[in-house]
Amino acid sequence: MIAVAIGNGESRAGVNLNKFKKDHVLVGCNALHRDIVVDHLVCCDRRMIEESLSSNNTYNTEIYVRNDWLNFYSKQDSRIKQVPQLPYEGNTKADMPIHWGSGPYAVLVAATLSVDTVMLLGFDLYSKDQNFNNVYKDTKHYKSKESSPVDHSFWEYQIAKVFENFPNKNFVILNDNEWILPTSWNRPNVVMKVLATKNLTSV
Repeated sequence: MIAVAIGNGESRAGVNLNKFKKDHVLVGCNALHRDIVVDHLVCCDRRMIEESLSSNNTYNTEIYVRNDWLNFYSKQDSRIKQVPQLPYEGNTKADMPIHWGSGPYAVLVAATLSVDTVMLLGFDLYSKDQNFNNVYKDTKHYKSKESSPVDHSFWEYQIAKVFENFPNKNFVILNDNEWILPTSWNRPNVVMKVLATKNLTSV
């Protein structure tokens, strides 16, 4: 079994996500439920938690939230789960759970599942231009397309920590040909594959 962690970077625009549903466990974040039913969904922001709980696509989805929201929402809804504890200890700001976002947590959730391989789709990290990179820009709860890109340094660092702490898992990064793998992601258990077609019948 393979898990697919699906981010909301624009490299996944046009990818037929339903191609993954048959033989993969799907782990997404935030507004992904608008487009597809996933097995696991990570929502760190309260607005996204509430949107996901009211979605027609999350009846059987496990929705992961930070500890500070757990007691409030878990009493109302059995779908609510706590995000996993970080698999390491660190003393920088990026190592604090409160500074882990939905994307890195989605990769962590996927890594904790009983799978050998985790694919990452839509984890662009950085923008190709000077604008916000997200397939849901200009929609509810998201920034406008003219907004500045989000600093991706924490995302890069935190996802690298997942790779480091799950050395027996294989991680496959799916992205466009021009996307550059961060140096910190260059590990023996990490490979990159180019999105040769947006239909993506197999990888």
